This record gives sequence, C-alpha cells and structure tokens, in this order.
Amino acid sequence: MQTDVLTAIILPLSLFFIMFGMGLSLKPVDFKRIFKNPKAVSIGFLAQLLLLPLLAFTIAILLKLPAEIAVGLMIIALAPGGATSNMFSYLAKGDVALSISLTALVSIITPFSIPIIAAFSISYFMGASTSFELPILKTIVQLLVITIVPVCLGMIFASFWPKLARIIEHKLKWLAIIFMFLIITLIIIKNRDNMLHFFYQAGNATLMLNILALFIGFQLAKLANLSAKQAITISFEVGIQNGTLALVVAGTLIGNATMMIPAVTYGLLMFITGGIFSFWLKRKNQQQLVTPA
Repeated sequence: MQTDVLTAIILPLSLFFIMFGMGLSLKPVDFKRIFKNPKAVSIGFLAQLLLLPLLAFTIAILLKLPAEIAVGLMIIALAPGGATSNMFSYLAKGDVALSISLTALVSIITPFSIPIIAAFSISYFMGASTSFELPILKTIVQLLVITIVPVCLGMIFASFWPKLARIIEHKLKWLAIIFMFLIITLIIIKNRDNMLHFFYQAGNATLMLNILALFIGFQLAKLANLSAKQAITISFEVGIQNGTLALVVAGTLIGNATMMIPAVTYGLLMFITGGIFSFWLKRKNQQQLVTPA
C-alpha cells in the first residue's frame, strides 16, 4: 500500500472532525460518572488498555504474522472504540452512559499509550534492522493535537451552544462511520489488485481479534456480576476499535502503508461481526425473558 494525500491530509482531518464530534457529546458529568461506577469502568478500562494489546500480541505470535502486519494488528488493538462503539452500545440497548464515559477516559490515555506500545511492537517484531522509527514524544504531541484538542474544542462548543451542538453531534456521529467507509473504500480502490493478498495476510488475525475481544469483554463483565446493559457496553468497548485512528497512526504518523492493512481489514469486518454479535445478544435476552424462572 502507498501513502499519499489520503494518509497525509484526509485521514488526520477526518479524525480531527470525528474527535470534535465526540467532544460535542461529552459533558463534565461523563467524567464524574467514572467515579460513581468504578467497577464497570475499571473492567472496561483495563480490558481495553491491557487485555486487547496482549490478545493482539498473542494472535500475532501464534499466526506468525509478517512483522509489519503484526505491528499493524497491535496498533488497531490500541485504538479505542469512539463513536462506533457508542453506536453499537446504543443499538444493542447497552449502557450508553457507561460507553461514553469509557470512551472519554480511554481517549485521554491513548495518546500516551499508543506511541509507547507501538514503539515496543516495532522494536520486537521488526528488530534492529528496520528503518522505521516512532519518536515517542513527537507522536504523543501529534496524537494530542488530533484527538484531545478537538475533543476539548467540542466540549467548549457544546457548553456555549448546547442546542446547536446536539444537532451537529448527531450528524457527525453518523458521518464518522461514513467517513471510515469512504476512507476504506478509497484505499480498496487504490489497491484493488492487492486486496485479496491483504485479506490473506491480515484477515484471519483481525477477525480473531474482533470476535475474541467481543466475547471476552462480555464474559469478563458477566463474571464481575455487572448488569446485562453494562456487559453489552463493555463487550463493544473492548471489541470495536477506532479504525480511523489506527489508520492515522500507521499511515500518517509512522508512515508505513503495510501497517495500515490490519486496520483496513478490521474496519470492514467489525461492522459484520458487531452486527452479528448484536443480533446474538438480542436473541439471548429474548430467550431469557421467555424462559420460566
């Protein structure tokens, strides 16, 4: 895959507006809610920041992925769900407030965690022979500019113009999903001769990551005796990742187009698996309602 104006300009701008839209939906109470529901937040937070990278690392080792594909898989595991996971939680009748609070918390941490773990991944999988380096401090600053800054701007905008913010946020939430589809479509069109090869390289790994993360997140919540709504939300927060952010990190910040492949395959697959998982959850809930006590 080749990096060009798409990865240099369109992707970062798209992510900036997506994060601005997220900021429009956030309120100070979303951060306060973290302390009111520490058990559910802690499980979702630790699962995203620790479980997902470990899961991706294990899959990369077991499947003996090519080095750059393995790093790309780690990057997609490090990207929080954002608007997409919030949407799935809403459609599956999960705890949307918890989803938003988790998204807010993890989004603050990831500008720092992504560069550190991505740099480790490059060093581990690609070794000393690689020409690709990830300057950690510079990458942290870049991620803060394209993630935290627009979130803060969105929150400020919402505090001054709440009615207009609600209108814009609703539209941007769906635009975020459309943006991702358009970006992935452009990448597919540009690399249509190699897409089957890309899926052969990364499709199984990203599908495994997605499915396992959804089910593990759900089971962790159930083992912790969280409510059904909270379990639904944590499963999607853990199992649905921000493909646009992963594409920006791999293609724009690192500048390695091959590392973008897992984000492309993941972005295509997660809507299918997420939809199937939502259907399974609804069937499960319906069966529980009709089963006699």
